[in-house]
Amino acid sequence: MTRRNHMTSNSVDVLLVGGGAMSTTLGVLLKQLDPSMTMMMVERLDSVAKESTDGWNNAGTGHAAYCELNYTSANDDGTVNIDKAVNINAAFEISLQFWSYLVEKGLLPKPEAFINRVPHQSFVWGESNVKKLKARHAAMSAHPAFKEMQYTEDREKMQEWMPLVMKNRDNSEPLAATRIEHGSDVNFGAIARNMGSLLTDQDNFELSLNTDVKSLKKRSDGRWDVTIDQNGTRKTIDAKFVFLGAGGGALPLLQKAGVEESYGYGGFPVSGQWLVCEKPELVEQHFAKIYGAAPIGAPPMSVPHLDTRIIDGKKAILFGPFAGFTTKFLKTGSFWDLPKSVKLNNIKPMLSVGKNNMDLTRYLISEVRQSHKDRCASLRQFFPEAQDKDWKLAYAGQRVQIIKKDEKLGGKLEFGTEAIATKDGSLAALLGASPGASTTVNTMIGILERCFQDRLQDASWQAKMKEMVPSYGQSLIQDTDLLLSVRARTLETLNLKP
Repeated sequence: MTRRNHMTSNSVDVLLVGGGAMSTTLGVLLKQLDPSMTMMMVERLDSVAKESTDGWNNAGTGHAAYCELNYTSANDDGTVNIDKAVNINAAFEISLQFWSYLVEKGLLPKPEAFINRVPHQSFVWGESNVKKLKARHAAMSAHPAFKEMQYTEDREKMQEWMPLVMKNRDNSEPLAATRIEHGSDVNFGAIARNMGSLLTDQDNFELSLNTDVKSLKKRSDGRWDVTIDQNGTRKTIDAKFVFLGAGGGALPLLQKAGVEESYGYGGFPVSGQWLVCEKPELVEQHFAKIYGAAPIGAPPMSVPHLDTRIIDGKKAILFGPFAGFTTKFLKTGSFWDLPKSVKLNNIKPMLSVGKNNMDLTRYLISEVRQSHKDRCASLRQFFPEAQDKDWKLAYAGQRVQIIKKDEKLGGKLEFGTEAIATKDGSLAALLGASPGASTTVNTMIGILERCFQDRLQDASWQAKMKEMVPSYGQSLIQDTDLLLSVRARTLETLNLKP
């Protein structure tokens, strides 16, 4: 299927590969900056936002570092380093600003269609974990971005915050929890689908579904010839700028492009599963995203959480994630994805990561072996009265973690996202996983700054950027007054005020 608005040429200013959160966001940003820009989006599935961006293919947490314990770390002196948390929080605030702009302009539907207020909580048990959470709260609540974070060791207060979690819990065990009320549950699939519709309504935009990218070749004039295949029909697109926002599929495409910036990069695919409960009498008793501490020896992506999810107006409870291993880079991908991604320029980092991450390998093997009974036993650490029959297994999207060169180790595994761009700014790609879609807008603005430097100097582009993201060009981390004013506006516009 192809939707074409006044596009008669196979030559475009911008080619977006992939129809998820990243590509749709970049497309809307560029079209707001320059509506005359010719643009094409190609998506291998039959509609946009069906892979990792889809509502049930991710946890839907608006990652603001309010509850995710793996976003802070312990210093040698016992204090807590919150730098990563502060940066992630500032990045999410940029997403909230852009979504607020689109809502105010009538370009996104009412906020409840894609974002809902759900308190973000951390919850731990055991004397050591309680001590760590107390120190984390002390460090974070002293920062303006987290000043509203509450802390308690009081069981009655915890009963009020999370009744399912506290019911019939062992009274002898030390417990602690933190809470921020203006946390959010986000349906990134709804955002991307609405942005996709917004783009298809624009002039000079074409959406090509059921379309695979077969090759990317750079021409002598700096443009790209990209050969695509739509249901057996091939054609070549001439693009000035190419963005590879294809989730787990971005790495193979980057390798096809043959750019030197891709050398040394590999991917480690991890599958995800959730336990889901839709039983109304339970769902109505839980209203929070509750993150715990990762088990000792487990990777950061294994942090367990019990979440309220609101997708298309329907509430459910999600618990997980449970990890698994597959060689697919996409949920709808091929088992050959990982083997085909091994190249001479990345085999050393990939072998080094395999050798140096045996704990991760053992963890994944143990996860794969789990039965429904085993998973429900893990759930009961959070929800003591959980009944196996009330929960079903659901499959999330693939998370392809980044493997890259490392001078000391030969290669290292990174749990995050990384944008890669060619020196001339003609091609960019996004690799990695969490915090992913939550920081999409900040990440795509980074792509604009690297690949559209000249245009961003224009007064009209600068003014539009400030209109879309009022904090643009300033630091939410350093300017407390700016942070508070921006947050007041977004909480009001997106109906996130407690």
